[in-house]
Amino acid sequence: MIDQISPTEFPHWIQKQSELNKSVLLIDVREEWELETAKVKADGFEMVHIPMQTVPAHLDQLDPHRPIACLCHHGSRSQQVANFLKQNGFDKVVNISGGIHAWSAEIDSSVPQY
Repeated sequence: MIDQISPTEFPHWIQKQSELNKSVLLIDVREEWELETAKVKADGFEMVHIPMQTVPAHLDQLDPHRPIACLCHHGSRSQQVANFLKQNGFDKVVNISGGIHAWSAEIDSSVPQY
């Protein structure tokens, strides 16, 4: 089971990981055009863009023990990626429910909704 966290819960999750001396990686799994349309600002976490279809090819570049949050447009693709990571031995993976759409509504209204 993958934990679901809302954008408003994300800073608290980052803080919890920081207390455990873990740095958070946010993987944005949207397509390039979506990233150009709207993206979050990395604040207290590292962010990488790995489109969903290319995640398997990037597994060896990711640390399976690092806390990872997955993000997409509404949360479905990122949920699939989170499940894939979990099935491949990643131990601390969460999905940002509602995706960047919810991020815009809950955290940063300057992030365009599309």
